[in-house]
Amino acid sequence: MNRIISQIKSFIKETDKILLLLSIIISTFGILLVASATGSGNGEFSRDARVMIIAVAAGIIMALIISAIDYNFIIKLWPVIAGVCLLLMLLLFIPGVGVGPPSRPDVKTWIAFGSSGLYFQPSELVKIGFIITFSVHLDSLRDNLNELKSIILLCAHGATPVLLVLVSGDMGSALIFIMIFIVMMYAAGLKMRYFAIGGGLVIAAVPLAWNFVFSSIQKDRILALFNPEEYPDIIYQQEQGLRAIRNGGVFGKGLFQGEITRAGIVPESENDMIYSVIGEEFGLIGCLLTLVIFTLLVIRIVRIGRNCHDATVSLICAGSAAMIASQVIVNIGMCLELLPVIGITLPFLSAGGSSNLCIYIAIGLLLSLARHTSEKEVVNFRFKNISTPFD
Repeated sequence: MNRIISQIKSFIKETDKILLLLSIIISTFGILLVASATGSGNGEFSRDARVMIIAVAAGIIMALIISAIDYNFIIKLWPVIAGVCLLLMLLLFIPGVGVGPPSRPDVKTWIAFGSSGLYFQPSELVKIGFIITFSVHLDSLRDNLNELKSIILLCAHGATPVLLVLVSGDMGSALIFIMIFIVMMYAAGLKMRYFAIGGGLVIAAVPLAWNFVFSSIQKDRILALFNPEEYPDIIYQQEQGLRAIRNGGVFGKGLFQGEITRAGIVPESENDMIYSVIGEEFGLIGCLLTLVIFTLLVIRIVRIGRNCHDATVSLICAGSAAMIASQVIVNIGMCLELLPVIGITLPFLSAGGSSNLCIYIAIGLLLSLARHTSEKEVVNFRFKNISTPFD
């Protein structure tokens, strides 16, 4: 018994408690925000809030389990991870399996589990799989990273998830994958001239993308930012979100006191527009504190990468930090009417079982990296010395 207690103490001691605590704090705040945005006023939590509680609780348990597994074992499973991610995305194109939200029946972004009312968004999990597989790919080419052949192979790797989510109709996730790709390439040491060339190609491809890639609704959302009077229905969500934020003033109306967001005036206030709930109920102070907590979280992730001597670990941390930071920037940009609405949730805060569960899978991986790259002696509680066919 004493030995078990000692192992548990060692496990707790070696857990990156700052990373885990920051994640739990943001999630707890998110549950309260979703409960407020979807509450009926009778004191009961809505279905969205209950689903989020279950997803966060399950996610924390999964994160702790994953953190006990040596990250080398996870990395060695990259072929399996790649195969599962590809399979999940392909399932979206099977009739009756892939579905979209009620407002966008033309897209296929969720996997429906029959008539149970349960859905899973595979792109959330694929982001993590991409970070792992792309880290392994980059590390394998580190001595020849700036050769043309290597760059072509890496671009093909990065383009695969981007094209799959684009075909499914998920422009938002495609943008996040691109941001992760750019940051990880930079972190790996790609020379700046290649970024300049890539930027030039992107600019040159804008007319083609506008005419052949963007849907009519996506075009309207972009145009609405510059000429809102011409697109009142399109810009309505963002304008009401800004109205709610302004209504909160400096200190906000208080939790469960949001007059606009609780009245359902802001569409998707529990999802894409959750930042408007923060603004109305906690004011400018709450909005700034939210940004501070996210900044601390990203800094902590980057620090984990810098404290290790494993290139793959550093790249995984860079990709994870890019995933969270880019989603925060894009989501808040949408809520402040600086960017078009493209369906990106705010990590830890927006409603949704898939996003909240998967973000904790990423946190579990990061906890494993922090635990197993430390200089402390390994304790028997961890899962180690596990062989795979890919050793």
